[in-house]
Parts: sequence; structure tokens; C-alpha cells
Amino acid sequence: MDDFTQIEQSISNYFPIIGFFNGEGSKEGSYFIVGDYNPSSFQGLVRELDEQGFVPFINPDGIHYRINIARKPEKGQSKIHVNVILLLVTIGTTLFAGYFLGQGDMWKAVAFAIALLAIIGTHELAHFFAARKHGVDATLPYFIPAPTIIGTFGAVINIKSAIPTRKALFDLGYSGPLAGFIVAIPVLLIGLKYSTVATNPDVSIAFMPPLIMQLFSYLVAPSASSGQMIMMHPVAFAGWVGILVTMLNLMPVAFLDGGHISRSLFGGSVHKFVSILGIMVTIILGWYLMAALMVFIFLMGKGHPGALDNVAPMDRKRKIIAVGILIIFVLCLSPAPNNFM
Repeated sequence: MDDFTQIEQSISNYFPIIGFFNGEGSKEGSYFIVGDYNPSSFQGLVRELDEQGFVPFINPDGIHYRINIARKPEKGQSKIHVNVILLLVTIGTTLFAGYFLGQGDMWKAVAFAIALLAIIGTHELAHFFAARKHGVDATLPYFIPAPTIIGTFGAVINIKSAIPTRKALFDLGYSGPLAGFIVAIPVLLIGLKYSTVATNPDVSIAFMPPLIMQLFSYLVAPSASSGQMIMMHPVAFAGWVGILVTMLNLMPVAFLDGGHISRSLFGGSVHKFVSILGIMVTIILGWYLMAALMVFIFLMGKGHPGALDNVAPMDRKRKIIAVGILIIFVLCLSPAPNNFM
């Protein structure tokens, strides 16, 4: 029995097959048209095709439903020692960056590294635990050391299995930015509290702070008179970086966290439109390198496949969370720094 016949037989065990579209070479690919969607029937199909080495995706298609089939990707074995080595190297590079930002003060360097890695690490661990909650296979965070002003390019986890439902995709998308934002709040407050005021500083980064940072500066930062500038403590700088990470990850583009959220809430076509809007906002804010990366991912990819089950409705609780995430996104919006002195 060939693969097509085997797949067709498996689908017919759970759904009435209405037709088949041969879209070989097209973006949509080939798919089956079925009727009478039932979530438990689809989960049964997922389990049966999993044993055969295939993964089904179901999406609405007019009054019917479309089932695309993909080969189950091979899972590479996770190597925990790689995570540990990258973490240790990133601790070193962020300490070095903090030493520079703290103008040679080792305690400021340590504070910066702890603050920044706490935000980034919490962000990725939240993704990891959300994945575990929904039975999605994911690695522990891989920290990325880098010779930059902050000493890192952040961290990532590797999702090694398909995401089962829209709810799971939503949870994986929002969990990281929300957790990182929650940690960034006390980091910002503490850092701004210990920031100082200087007149005509030799080294500074001029930028327009996001709304959340403007509020916190009003509450706890020292007052600066005309001709003076607040010199951010390295911990405050780490908090600002955390806010930027939250903002950029929440851009509703492609496979970013915001893209996962957008794809879980909307269909594929709407998600593509929202992705374009997200890229435009990123360009308007002046984050050109990030925008270029977004464009590359958007054009090179075949589109966000969504979850395996893109039909089951989203619950009210997650819709409320989505509104909260949108508010956080607005609070974090920040133009790119436009000059270095």
C-alpha cells in the first residue's frame, strides 16, 4: 500500500472525504477536503498518522475542512551539555558587557548580567513549561553569547514536535513575553532607582523611552533639570533591553511569539496581512535590522502552518489574555536609539 492510499484510508476512518486537491508545487500543497469536523476524531487521526510517520493539519475551508499532510520530522537528540556551555559563555560575555556599561565597576557588571539573564532566561523557560504543559517536545533554552553592547543575542528553545491546538499555540506564544515582562518590571524599578543624573555626560545612548519606562522614571528615577541627563544604572539598561525584547518578540510576524499569537487567533490569510503590518511598524520604529530579518523569514517561509487543529475555537479566557498582551505591547513600543554620543 502506497503512502497516499494509506493516508486516505486513515482519514476516511475518522472523516467523510469529499475530495482531494493536488497542489503539488503550490504554497498550499496537496490536501483532502472533509466534512463533519469533530475534535476527538481529529485527535484520533493525529495518533494514527503519527504511527505511520505523518502529521495532519486541519483548517476551515468554506463550509468544509481542509486536511494537509506533512511527514513527521525526525527529532535530534538533545545535548544538555551544549545548553550548559552556552549559558556559561553567555554569563562571561554579559559580565564583560556589564563591566563596560558600569565603567569598570565589577559589582555593576554582576548586577547587569544577573538582571539581563533573569529576564531572558525567564522568557524562554516560560515557553519551555508551556510546551511541556501541552505535551509539545521542546529543549531547554540555548543562550547565545555575542560580542555586542549587551553581550548576547538572547536565547531560544527548539520546538521538536508539532503544536496540537490553537490554545497550545497561543500559550506558547504569549507565555515567554509575559514572563519576561513581569521580571523586567522590578529590574527597571530597581535600576532607575539607582540611576544618577549627570551634566553633559561623555558616553550615553539617546533614545525615546517606551511608555512603561516613562511611567517608572516619573515614579522612581532622580529628577533631571535642564541640561542634565539621567545616566541609567546597568540594571536599568538591562530592564530596558528586556522591554525591547518583549516588544520585538510580540511583533505579530511569521514565527515570532507575536506571530504565534496572531496565527492562533486568526486564519492563515489574516496572519499574513498582520505580519506585513508588523514589519511596517518595525520599520517605522527604526529597527531596520530586525525588520530585514522579519522580511527574510516572511518571504523565505511557506507561511505559518498554525497548530495541527486550527478549527477548535479559542476560549474566552485566552481572548482576555490577548487583550492584556496587546496592552503590554503598546506599553513597550520604543523607537530605536538614533544617536550615540
